[in-house]
Amino acid sequence: MRRAAIVTPLRTPVGAFGGTLRPVPVEDLAATVVKAVVARSGVEPGRVDDVVFAQSYANAETPCVGRWAALHANLPVEVPGLQLDRRCGGGLQAVVTAAMMVQTGAADVVLAGGVESMSNAEHYTTGVRWGSRSGGVQLWDRLDRGRERSQPEWRFGKISGMVETAENVARRYGITREEADEYAARSHQRAAAAWAAGRFSAEVVPVEVPQRRGEPILFDRDEGVRPDSTPQTLGKLRTIFPDGTVTAGNASQQNDAAAACLVVAEDRLDELDLTPLGFLRGWAAAGCEPGEMGLGPVPAVEKLFARTGLSFDDLDLVELNEAFACQVLGVLRGWDWEDPERLNVNGSGISLGHPIAATGVRMLTSLLHEMDRRGARYGLETMCVGGGQGMAAVFEGVR
Repeated sequence: MRRAAIVTPLRTPVGAFGGTLRPVPVEDLAATVVKAVVARSGVEPGRVDDVVFAQSYANAETPCVGRWAALHANLPVEVPGLQLDRRCGGGLQAVVTAAMMVQTGAADVVLAGGVESMSNAEHYTTGVRWGSRSGGVQLWDRLDRGRERSQPEWRFGKISGMVETAENVARRYGITREEADEYAARSHQRAAAAWAAGRFSAEVVPVEVPQRRGEPILFDRDEGVRPDSTPQTLGKLRTIFPDGTVTAGNASQQNDAAAACLVVAEDRLDELDLTPLGFLRGWAAAGCEPGEMGLGPVPAVEKLFARTGLSFDDLDLVELNEAFACQVLGVLRGWDWEDPERLNVNGSGISLGHPIAATGVRMLTSLLHEMDRRGARYGLETMCVGGGQGMAAVFEGVR
């Protein structure tokens, strides 16, 4: 079976909820990064066999965002596209799906990515198609509703949202508010240090943002990083639930971003004059209790290690998405592993943000660029997934 190479992974800066990227529709975010991947890689656009994109908060304004992005980026009309969703793992799933297409010979070159504009997620109703005889109409917030309905209530009971699942993890492992704030502060400090050192410059594609008056501005830096965060400043924030652990400061943000890469058959690299940053070594997905969805990386990584024969001892870097600080700490205890020198060395969801379907490719992009700088052999990417899942993948460097 052919190896799947990862070529030219890139991402946009991550925008804050309702922030600078608010005027940029999801199709423009996706097309921006698709154009950049094609241009920087040097691939002939007509050699792209398919475009696989994840989007978790999709709607009919941009149906089948993979095809939309291909057309909007001016790829040949012959290049098809599709859309998939595994919630927080959607971006990684897009890369894995593209890899399976390449490995099985169904394609030679696939453009894989993820995109999310949470600032533009709409309110919707399900009750007016056949008319409303009296009374008002219920509008649902797609963001909140998606979290509430991530599992069948008849089977698991009502779960108010992802914060509740994080608190369940905190209680299970006895994680304190102070521990969560300390971890969150470290995430912000590491992301700020990475930006100051120029470690993100090679992976970030600026986004042109239209303005109501005047010329567009160029957005080129992650918007949610707070360099002045300390355990003491974070400790002043109120918890979401009384006597809880989660606050706005030790949880991931709601964000807007896009990220993408080429997934290419190894035996086509020379012919196409493409240089990879890494190869997919293996991947796995696993389910867990929806009420403790944050622990999904524990069974996913266990399954991945069983398939690949690898262990934490083999890994140079680990990227574990920070949905919540207490969730990260719970996963580390579930793994019975912790090494701050290898874990999220440039920050993650708490500091850089969590643009749901884009996150998996954003993490991959940052991971492979850091592996390249270090000459690393193996890097692990893993995340929890709303509804009670985990996903994990190991990537092998080229050095």
